[in-house]
Formats: sequence, structure tokens, C-alpha cells
Amino acid sequence: MQRLYDFIRRHPTGVDVFWAVFLLGLSGMSMVSGMYDAGREEIVAVPVALGLSTVVALRRRAPERMLLLAILVGFVQLVFDVRPGIGNFAMLVITYTVATVGERWASRLALVCSLSAAALSQLRWEAEPGGSWVQVIFVTIIMTVPFVLAWVLGDSLRTRRAYFDQLEERAARLEREREAQSKVAVAAERARIARELHDVVAHNVSVMVVQADGAAYVMDAAPDQAKQALETISSTGRQALAEMRRLLGVLRTGDAPESGEYVPQPDVEQIEDLVAQVRQTGLVVDFKVEGTPRPLPSGVELTAYRVVQEALTNTRKHGGPDAGASVRLVYFDDGLGLLIEDDGRGAAHELYEDGGADGAGHGMIGMRERIGMVGGTLDAGPRPGGGFRISALLPLKPPG
Repeated sequence: MQRLYDFIRRHPTGVDVFWAVFLLGLSGMSMVSGMYDAGREEIVAVPVALGLSTVVALRRRAPERMLLLAILVGFVQLVFDVRPGIGNFAMLVITYTVATVGERWASRLALVCSLSAAALSQLRWEAEPGGSWVQVIFVTIIMTVPFVLAWVLGDSLRTRRAYFDQLEERAARLEREREAQSKVAVAAERARIARELHDVVAHNVSVMVVQADGAAYVMDAAPDQAKQALETISSTGRQALAEMRRLLGVLRTGDAPESGEYVPQPDVEQIEDLVAQVRQTGLVVDFKVEGTPRPLPSGVELTAYRVVQEALTNTRKHGGPDAGASVRLVYFDDGLGLLIEDDGRGAAHELYEDGGADGAGHGMIGMRERIGMVGGTLDAGPRPGGGFRISALLPLKPPG
């Protein structure tokens, strides 16, 4: 049974041709049985039957044209006095078909013809000659109802199909939007992790390099200082590993957690520890906090820590051997201000003119992105009299 149903769905025109031949056979039997009198009426009835059978056979291939053909056949019947027969069932079929899949103008035309066909038939061929006008109206209404029902059924099916098509289109659009949002979220998460890794690696590795160079320089003359430098390298390395383990833990979401605890994200309170760590590398840093410290959003605290970390790292990389730096944290009513300055040689001009890409890293780019994500502002550039200045304002409330 399922195979038969599938075959019918795959060959709709073949099914229509079968019913058209069946309808033509019934019309031929009616003519043979003497429904039509010999003469002009019988001669015209043959092309009328063929035309109505053609309407059924091609109703799905060309519904609008078949509607016009059915109207033409009906007009021929009126003119040549060919009374309606079994073949006129094709007019019900084409009315339903046009209301379902035809153009809107064809559907409206089919409705108009459905409402007027019975009345025209009664005017041309009265069912009971000499009957009252009440009987004529009653018969007209009875004959009109099947045509109207066929049109209503077809139009309802058209509306239902349009509704399901709209649902499918909406589901497909939502699926595309969901995929696009997933890609954007993945890209944003990758960018965030890349910034975190850059800050962790750039800062801690630069500290380790400076300490290693110092230890190698004083290894023979001052073993105690060399030992202290090696201890600093060890603690800095452990801190870097802890932060990288935290980032890798984010990437391993869904996998079995490794043994050990992940350290929390850095905050404003740890900036003082960061400054102390930088001082151990030989860089003189003046650190001050102005205003009343208070809890800040986690995103603002992490951004403030990373901005100070990147600024001090750039000072060590570009400021020269005798550079000094200052870090100011200012608590305002509606935000947190950061001012990091150094009196060194200053960074390359491209670091602030082209957005931070100096060919060796993307520290300033990451800094601008971080501050932009929390709705803050950044001003970076050379300081009057030499050196480099980074000024940032971070709002307490996220953007939007």
C-alpha cells in the first residue's frame, strides 16, 4: 500500500490522465445510451467531452490554462444547447485545483464562475419547466454549494501549505542564525583566550628572561643574587603555568577535569603583587591608589589587571635599561581610571598609531579590545618630554 501511495505521489500527471480517461469513458457511455438526441447537439457533445477530459488530465501542469479551457467549454455548452452531463464534474475538479495551486487571479475567477455557473445553467435549462421561481432558486442554491465547497476546500489547503512553508522557512532561518551566532561566539571566545595567553606569556616570560639574564651576569660575583633571581624565575613560571592551566581548563569543557585546582582570574587587588613582581626585575615602579577602593565587576577588574600588566611589559621591552614607571589607580563614582607612565625611550611609533601591531606582537590591539568590551576608553601615546603614557577609563556598568 505504501508503494502504491509513493508511486501516485511521484506520478501525479499519470494519475490525472487515468481519471481523465475514466471520465471520458463515462461521458461516451452517456452519449451512447441516448442522453443526447441525434443532431447538432450530439456532434458538439464529443469535443465538449474531450475538452473536459483534457481539463482533468492537465489540471496540475497548467491550472490557469485549464480553467480558461473549462470556461470556454461551458460557454460552448450554453451556445450550442449541450446539457450538462457527467463530464462537467471536471469543472468541480479544476475549481478545487486552481484554488489550491493556481494564481490568485485564477482563484478569484474560479470563485466567480462557481457562483454564477448554476444560475446560468438554470436560465438555459430549467430543471422542471413551468416550476415556480422558489423552486428555481432552491435548485440553483443546491447546485452552487458543491462548487463553493470545492473552492473553499482548495483555498484552505493553499493557506495551510503556505503556513507550513512559512514555518519551514522560519525554522531554516533560525537554524542559520543559530549557526552564525555559534560561530561568532566561538570566534569571540578564541579571541578572548588569545588575549589571555598573550598577556600571560608576554608578561611572565619577559620577567623570566630578565631574571635569567641577571642571574647569568652575577652568577660568579654574587651567588646569592643569582639564587634569588632563580627563585623569582621559578615562582613566575609556576604562576604562568597556573594561569595557562586555567585557560586550558576552559578549552577542556566537557572532558574529565584534571587533578589540581584552577586559580581565579586576576583582579584589581593583585595589581600590587604584579607591581612587586616587576620591581624584582629591576624596574622602578611607583604605585598609588586614589579614591575609595570598592568591589568592581569581574570584567572590569580583569581588564584593569591586564592593562597594567601589558603596559609594564611594554615598558620593560621598549623603555630601555634605566626606565622608571608609575601606576595610578583612581576610583571615581562611575568608573575606574588607570594611568601608567614611563620615562624610558618610548615604544615604537606603530604601537599607538596603527592600533598596536608593531610586527612583533599585538599587545596594544588586545588592550584596546579588552577596554572596548567593557565600554571603556583608551588613550595611548608618547609622553611630553619622553616616555610613554597609557590612560584608560573603565565604567562600572557594562555597555548596554
